[in-house]
Amino acid sequence: MKVCGFTFVRNAVKFDYPVLESIRSVLPLCDHFIINAGNSDDGTNDLLQLLNDPKVEIIHSVWNDALREGGQVLAIETNKAFDHIPAEYDWAIYIQADEVLQEDYHDNIRVAMKAYQHDSRVEGLLLKYTHFYGTYDYIANSRKWYRNEIRIIKNEKAIRSYKDAQGFRKEGRKLNVKAIDAYVYHYGWVKDPVHQKAKEKSFHKMWHNDEWIEKNIKEEELFDYSKVDSIQRFTGKHPQVMQNRIANKNWIVQLHPEMKRLSFKSKLLQLIEQITGYRLFEYKNYRKI
Repeated sequence: MKVCGFTFVRNAVKFDYPVLESIRSVLPLCDHFIINAGNSDDGTNDLLQLLNDPKVEIIHSVWNDALREGGQVLAIETNKAFDHIPAEYDWAIYIQADEVLQEDYHDNIRVAMKAYQHDSRVEGLLLKYTHFYGTYDYIANSRKWYRNEIRIIKNEKAIRSYKDAQGFRKEGRKLNVKAIDAYVYHYGWVKDPVHQKAKEKSFHKMWHNDEWIEKNIKEEELFDYSKVDSIQRFTGKHPQVMQNRIANKNWIVQLHPEMKRLSFKSKLLQLIEQITGYRLFEYKNYRKI
């Protein structure tokens, strides 16, 4: 069984992505790893050289900044990295630049990839998600945060990144997947308020025109983390590759988990979920088998 990881990244320094930690978190599972490095205007290319790992191959791409609808450029850049994986690899592990795989689940992933390597019914593996918010001490826990996503796929080029790189589809249909006990920690909402505000402004350009951004995005220097609807304190442990980054955190955000900003509908649906364990109306870009 041969496994290749892949990712894409652009302006990791400017927007403070934990891209090195992200890649290092999956390298133990991979025989090879493809990084699609976009046309950055910061020191991202130099940063990637710090990986200094013979498994890692860096390719280069120029993003089409004219694509300002639906975040489709993110899927395009994902596919460029995936298409670069040679046919000799059985599985492809996808990780985004703000995601880190918790190492405690490496063995579970290896067992699952081995078990379903030759099972043609299984096109991908579904992983669980924990979304951190504001600081490394809090996680977002409302219904709007997705609980699962496909991050491991068979190396079949008919599989394509979907919409704004939210999962994958094959010939337009949802992938047939097996859910496994493995967690991805999502740190996309953990940055100092200056970097988070800069990222927000940049990312909206992938979905909206300048007129929409001028109307809807306030000209502020700092991101307002108090707008979150529901958070709770994190009581687990962060991945080992994140320890230095966490120790060097240099910002303070005042968050209050006791304060909730939930509509009546959200409160009702959340109560039903707590009682039954079932999330009504959950969006699922996959088909469990």
